[in-house]
Amino acid sequence: MSGAKLAAYAVHAYTASGSVLALLMVHYSYRGDVETVLWLFLAAMVVDGSDGILARRFRVKELVPGFDGALLDNIVDYMTYVLAPMALLWANGYLPGGLFGGICAVVPLLASCVQFCRTDAKPVVAGEHFFLGFPSYWNIVAFYVVATGLGTEATAAILLICTVLVFVPIRYVYPSRTEALWQLTFVLTVLWFAAYAVIVAELPDPHSLVVAGSVAYLVYYLGLSLWLTLRADSAASNEAAATEVAAEPI
Repeated sequence: MSGAKLAAYAVHAYTASGSVLALLMVHYSYRGDVETVLWLFLAAMVVDGSDGILARRFRVKELVPGFDGALLDNIVDYMTYVLAPMALLWANGYLPGGLFGGICAVVPLLASCVQFCRTDAKPVVAGEHFFLGFPSYWNIVAFYVVATGLGTEATAAILLICTVLVFVPIRYVYPSRTEALWQLTFVLTVLWFAAYAVIVAELPDPHSLVVAGSVAYLVYYLGLSLWLTLRADSAASNEAAATEVAAEPI
């Protein structure tokens, strides 16, 4: 086996390591070790944010055509971004008690099942890569629930709102692939990762300015996503109108 092919398989192994992180997340969630779970979230996000770049760099699809790396990525992402965060919230009292708390944990799981199986979940519009609908960033939701000490009722409300947003056709920025303002997004994303680490290290009382700075990144991300969605929709409408005018008889 050539060195290039070994490197391609190594990239798949790197992606698959996220499944181990997911198992550890659930394990430590039920041991009540919330901070360790948050560090594991960060490790999983680093893997997820870099494995696609590595896959393109080492021509994984070309060298290992019989292995579906995209499917592997979805399996791992579902475990680390969806299942494990719900386990953390439910096992550690961040959700309301009783049946309602269980429902709040289950609904995001089901909504994300739908999203991960949609063929249009990662649309390419005018050459730009996006996520369609709230991109199941439940690990980030869980992180802020812990970091801000959010109450159970507010946490339940946010989970239900984000579940609805899974089905709202807003196109969200794909940080590693959306080209519009890519350099700015990359720099801000790195700074957000740094802020995340600082916040976890300072738990249970993180500095309010660091938390506010990290939330500012979320505002930027959402604002850019909405702007790009509106811009693409406007361009599509103009193109359709131009086509219709061109088709009219003279």
